[in-house]
Amino acid sequence: MTLPNISAAVIFVQDLNKCVTFYRDTIGLEVTFNDDVSFAFKLGKQDFVLLMLSAAAEMVTEEAIAFHKDGGSGSRVLLCVGVEDVDAAYKAFTAKGVAFIKPPISQPWGRRTAYFADPEGNLWELWHELPAGQ
Repeated sequence: MTLPNISAAVIFVQDLNKCVTFYRDTIGLEVTFNDDVSFAFKLGKQDFVLLMLSAAAEMVTEEAIAFHKDGGSGSRVLLCVGVEDVDAAYKAFTAKGVAFIKPPISQPWGRRTAYFADPEGNLWELWHELPAGQ
């Protein structure tokens, strides 16, 4: 058996309202579902969900999310999104107040990338393919 494409990305968050405001109002994602403990958005064909830590503990296990609840350092996830033009996306998001960790840079592996974090430190990479030879 092989696994098909990932159909959803779920991020466990402590401050649901702050993160919803960031993804809905700053980034511009459209809410497709919400309840008391979660908000869902659509990214292409994939669901992107913000889920409160308390609900995650009930859904998975308390032990599985202990790192998050204990205030562990470091990022919990890196989500990568291919865009048409990283520099244009960088300018548009910067104008909306997104603070980038790393501005656009051409990488030796053939992509131009830029990185930002959401309000809880989850990392995002925006990228586009570089023409051959760059």
